[in-house]
Parts: sequence; structure tokens; C-alpha cells
Amino acid sequence: MEIESKLNNLKQHLKQLQSVAVAYSGGVDSTFLLKIAHDVLGDNVIAVTARSAAYPEREFLDAAKIAREMGISQQVVSFSELDIPGFADNSPERCYFCKKEFLSKVVAAAHEHNIRHVVEGSNVDDRGDYRPGMQAVRELGVASPLQEAGLGKEEIRILSRKMNLPTWNKPAFACLASRFPYGQKITREKLQVVDQAEQFLMDLGLRQVRVRHHGEIARIEVSPEERSFFFDTDLMNKIYKKFKQLGFMYTALDLRGYRTGSMNETIQTTS
Repeated sequence: MEIESKLNNLKQHLKQLQSVAVAYSGGVDSTFLLKIAHDVLGDNVIAVTARSAAYPEREFLDAAKIAREMGISQQVVSFSELDIPGFADNSPERCYFCKKEFLSKVVAAAHEHNIRHVVEGSNVDDRGDYRPGMQAVRELGVASPLQEAGLGKEEIRILSRKMNLPTWNKPAFACLASRFPYGQKITREKLQVVDQAEQFLMDLGLRQVRVRHHGEIARIEVSPEERSFFFDTDLMNKIYKKFKQLGFMYTALDLRGYRTGSMNETIQTTS
């Protein structure tokens, strides 16, 4: 199916929904979905964004700026993932607990504003990874219009670029809780350390960054083309020193580079 045909299908699907609350993070997918929904439904659209310890403040501020520039009403829901039963223990179902909590708040916001449906931004490529949060999507009756239209990540980036959306080339992002191996307890302090470590690397000029927290070891993932960035002794010493200050005894570069869901690889190899 051609990309324009998929886009038309998306618009028709959203038109049938009449009014929607978009679970909006400010990422590539949810920004694209929000923009198309607003184009189709106008003021019958609201954006609902989470503000919490597992999402850096920079991500929230970017999302708020984009929604404001689009002229779309944004509702902010604040909550602490660490207070959600089962989240801090970091089982493989962690994402389910968090997603259900957040989407329940989006559903409540939709009811409060007389919005008929809640939608979220999963695309067809998301089906290939372990995503327990999708169970919460189904349980709460939340729609996934991008999947329904058959749109994948690259197609969404192409369309976003044509529409001059600032997120068209934004690096992929997932909540900071995804930086910890399953079974390692998550704390507010650890989330802050990961956030600071990733911000430090981005300030050095890296774009696609993950700092995986393995206790006293930090495992850095960057996009494959950015790995050569580290072939500099002075730079490596600078990064090591900063990470040591953050509490990491050892700092390592993942030689394979960044890939979505790398923490799920242990599940996939043992299942």
C-alpha cells in the first residue's frame, strides 16, 4: 500500500472517531498522530501528556512547546511510576503497570472533556518487539490508528518531514525505566543518574543515546554511525570521569550500538 493511501486511511479512521484524546509524549509517532488528528478534527482533539520521574523534563518541555505551537489544548497528568504496585520491582511486566496507569488517566481526561475516544501512537513496527504495555491498550479500549493504517516508523518520518514537523528526525526515546535490566530495583535516584548521564553525552554532541544501568557498570549505546565518536582518548577519559562522579565504577561502550528493546534480548533468548 502506498504511503499516501495509508495516510488517507488514517485520516478516514480518525474522522470516524469524531473526537479524540491523544496520549502524547512529544515523540515522532505521537506528534504525527496529534497533528493529523488536529487537521481532521480541529478542536475536537486534546493532547494528554505525562509528567513524571521516568521522563526527563526536557522531553516534557519539548512536547508542551510543540502542542502550543500547533494550537492544541494540552492536558498534563502528573504521577509517580514508583508508586505503582509492581513498577519499582522491574519485572518484565513493568511497562504494563505503567501504561495502564497513564492511559487510565488519559481516559479520565477524555471523559472530563467529553471526548469520545482515546488514541495512542504505536506503529506497525512496534509489533516486532516485546511490548507488554499493549495489553493495557487493549484492556482500556484505546485505539492505535497508526497501526490500523499500516504505517511504520520510516513512513511516519517521511510524512512528518513533508509536513515540516520538528520531530521528523528526532531520535527514538523510551522512558528511563527501560535502562535497567529486569529484576534490578528502580529508584528515583537511579533514574536521575541515568538522566544526568544521558544529558552529559547529548551535550557532547551525541544524538541517539542510551545509558543502560547495570549496577556499578554503565553500558553506553549510541547509533552505529556514532560509535566512532569514542575513538578519542581525551574524550573517553572525560566520559569516564563524569560517570565515575555519577557513581559508576566502570563505563563500557556497547560495540553493537543502539537498538530498540536491547533489554528485552535476555527474555527473547531464554523464552
